[in-house]
Amino acid sequence: MTFRERLQAWRYNLVPDHLVGEILTKRWTDNAIPFLALVATLGVFGSIIPGFFKLTSLQESTRQLGEFSLVVIGMTVVMLGGGIDLSVGSIFALSCFSAVYVFFILDQSIWLALAAALAAGLVFGAINGYLVGYLRLRAFLTTLVTFIFGRALFDILVTTYAADVQLSQASSDVLDFIGDGTFWGLSVSVWLAIILAIVTHIALTRSRPGWHVLAVGGSRRSAHNAGIRVRRTVFMTYVFSGFCASIGGFLIACRLSGAGPGTGLNLEIMALTAAVVGGVSLGGGRGSVVKGLMGAVIVLTMTNGLIRLGYGTGTNQMVLGILLAVAVTIDIRWLKNRHKVLNEVYVAPVYLKMGETQSAAPGSGTSYELDNRLSAADHIGLGELEGPEDVILDRDDHLYCGTRHGEIVRFFAPDYKRSEVFAHIGGFPLGLAFDRDGNLISCVGAMGLYSVSPERDVKRLSAETARSWTSIVDDARLRDPNDCDIAPDGRIYFTDSTKRYDAHDWALDSIENRATGRLLVYDPKDGSTKTLLDGYRYTNGVCMAHDGKSLFFAESWACRVHRYWLEGPKAGTAECVIRDMPGYPDNINRASDGNYWMAWLGMRTPSFDLSLRHPDMRKRMTRRLPQDEWLFPNINTGGVVKFNEKGGIVETLGDLSGNAHPMVTSMREHKGYLFVGGILNNRIGRYKIEGADPNWTSPASYWGAKP
Repeated sequence: MTFRERLQAWRYNLVPDHLVGEILTKRWTDNAIPFLALVATLGVFGSIIPGFFKLTSLQESTRQLGEFSLVVIGMTVVMLGGGIDLSVGSIFALSCFSAVYVFFILDQSIWLALAAALAAGLVFGAINGYLVGYLRLRAFLTTLVTFIFGRALFDILVTTYAADVQLSQASSDVLDFIGDGTFWGLSVSVWLAIILAIVTHIALTRSRPGWHVLAVGGSRRSAHNAGIRVRRTVFMTYVFSGFCASIGGFLIACRLSGAGPGTGLNLEIMALTAAVVGGVSLGGGRGSVVKGLMGAVIVLTMTNGLIRLGYGTGTNQMVLGILLAVAVTIDIRWLKNRHKVLNEVYVAPVYLKMGETQSAAPGSGTSYELDNRLSAADHIGLGELEGPEDVILDRDDHLYCGTRHGEIVRFFAPDYKRSEVFAHIGGFPLGLAFDRDGNLISCVGAMGLYSVSPERDVKRLSAETARSWTSIVDDARLRDPNDCDIAPDGRIYFTDSTKRYDAHDWALDSIENRATGRLLVYDPKDGSTKTLLDGYRYTNGVCMAHDGKSLFFAESWACRVHRYWLEGPKAGTAECVIRDMPGYPDNINRASDGNYWMAWLGMRTPSFDLSLRHPDMRKRMTRRLPQDEWLFPNINTGGVVKFNEKGGIVETLGDLSGNAHPMVTSMREHKGYLFVGGILNNRIGRYKIEGADPNWTSPASYWGAKP
């Protein structure tokens, strides 16, 4: 290794560039900006305003915050549903007046005053919901009209009845407690805001109506096509917004024991600014109640802080306008360009120097020398299949394979000319294995580990494993489960090729070449999935040894095969048994003579091997060139290799013509024939093996003779 290469290895292997892309993919990163803004706002105003964090100051501020947060929660739900509500200020004011009128002028109970406030909010919310949801009017103009009407009505009522309210002698301990009392150090308004925020959050994230709101906000047309009642959903968001504003109006009525011309003034601008600053998207479908509440704290802290610093209303309005403009710009630009940023930073190649290998070219005389025997294989399902990545046969000699359409197809013995869809799983069924009871186990790309019973019942066994809390990379979800095999005790061992890419992005993983593949085990006794080994370059095929005490698994991009011991003095450890192969290994399966078959999905090339030593070049390539011009591993030429327990190469087969099976991802020996599959093929090959046991089958090798 030259000094320059050593520097590249240190730079790209030790500096975790990939963490930037990983962090940007997380949903919680959307909360980072508003959270940092919240911390900065509290820090700045807390340091320049004397007594900012004193208990008496905080109690008064939190009362306002509770009332304001209720309005922001309602605004957040409307925006998540794809709308906007500019009338919350007038609804807030009218609800306040309704409560004041009933309690102070009509001299009724506080609970009747609450009912009046709620009625005012629900009526206006229903009007907005009907006009926007059912009549499909523009939300901005519609709620602007109701805001103007509601504000005018409030001004008339306040002017008319202001003197009557001031002369009223009505009083209530309940009203005083709601307005000025505390419970466990927090005001009633704060407790109500907390309770409503929790309920709303649970409803949005854990209930069908909440999912409908987010779906409608994301795309109304798609939601309608999915059978969601879009108009009713939109209607209910505005009713809920009116409800929230009315609760806030009732609380301020209790706190101030009256209503004045300034009640709810500019509240709609503050609530909208709070929601957007908190990270709730104006486009709908993206945001949360927590984000809205963070925005509420930021806006209220800033406006109150400016007032305490001696700045007037004009300054407050200007600051709110600047905040809103900045938040909207960030929201729109980030939403539009997020995928571009991720494309620029996500793929983070590392340095790898591949070992010298022997040639597999015909006439080379090495143990890896390929011949042309696979070109003579018979065809099964020619033109009927797309991507039979793995093939397997049952005790009755029927042949099974997965397809890229999410189906498992069964070909009937003995001639395999008749077929049927055995099961539809979805995703991309990859590795296959039969358990003792005849259930077909399949690794399904981007979905997990699945089981199909002989009666064709599909069951998901596992879609995740325990999360490593020390890693930013989300390794809980199974992203690319690839191949599986079953131990004598029923435990299922399978590979998850990469923790950073889904199955269809295997090419990106090969270019990055980061060691994120792992070996896992699923225990049917308790339903648990555990990671046994981690840190391999695209773990792929896995096969139980003939004695059931160890297993072999392939590491594709490193061109190696490892043996993992289940029993004996080496239990729990792995050792490399084949290294520096000229081909990329894929599935591994048992052979009738006590050896093992291994697929080569492609062959190494000097150009790609050289590129692995230049991560900076691969990085520039992914940034500057269109994907169809990238340098990928060669997967157009492969073959089949037989190796023994010690890793010695026994035999190789290939298709040099390239007509039938130039690329191989799986093979399965059964009664003297080798059945060959390929993820890019449109057929299954059947090749007669010279000298093979004509009675040997894989199910019998694993589970004994047919009962």
